[in-house]
Amino acid sequence: MSELAEKKATYEDLYGVPEDMIGEIIDGELIVHPRPSRRHTCATSALGYKIGPPYVFGEGGGPGGWIIIVEPEIGLGEHTMVPDLAGWKKERFPVEEDHNWISAVPDWVCEVLSPKTLRIDKVKKMPIYAHYGVGHIWLIDPTALSMDVFRLEAGGGWLLLGSFAENDKVRAEPFQEIEINLQDLWLGSLQPSTS
Repeated sequence: MSELAEKKATYEDLYGVPEDMIGEIIDGELIVHPRPSRRHTCATSALGYKIGPPYVFGEGGGPGGWIIIVEPEIGLGEHTMVPDLAGWKKERFPVEEDHNWISAVPDWVCEVLSPKTLRIDKVKKMPIYAHYGVGHIWLIDPTALSMDVFRLEAGGGWLLLGSFAENDKVRAEPFQEIEINLQDLWLGSLQPSTS
C-alpha cells in the first residue's frame, strides 16, 4: 500500500471550513460548498414554514409530534451530512448529546438541489440515506420548479412516489395530512406584482 494513500477526512476537519461555507464528510471525503443561493434558501424556508406549524406544533389541526430542523449536521456512520431540512418523530430525537452532530437517523430529509450540489445529493447522499434507513426523501429543484418524493422500500431501494412541478398542489408522505402548493416555494412567485 502506498505511503501517499489519501487520508480520510475526520470530524475535526470540519472545524477548518470557513463559516460562510457548508462542510460535509461523504465517503471519507471533505466536501465544501458555498452557502445556498436565494432561490435555494427561499424554497427551504418556505417548505419549513409549511410543514413546521402543523407537524411540530399541531397548528391548524395538524398532528404535531415532529422535530424539523434546517441544515442539521447528522452523523451516519463515518459520514457527516447536512441536508437542507430533516425531520424526526419527537420520540426518536435525542434532545441532548455530547457532540454537535445528531446521531439519530432522520425519518425524513429534504435536499434542495442546485447545479453544484445536484450530483452529490442524488448520487452520493441518496444511497447513504437509504443504507442508514431514512424513511423518506424529497428532492426539490427550485430552478426546474420541481419536487420528487421517495419512500424507502423494505429492500433498501428508493421508490419514487411522485414527481410534481410548478404550481401543483401536493400531499406527500410523510406529511400527507397537509397540502403544499409548490408555487409557494418558488422565489419568483413571492415577488410583488408590478401592476
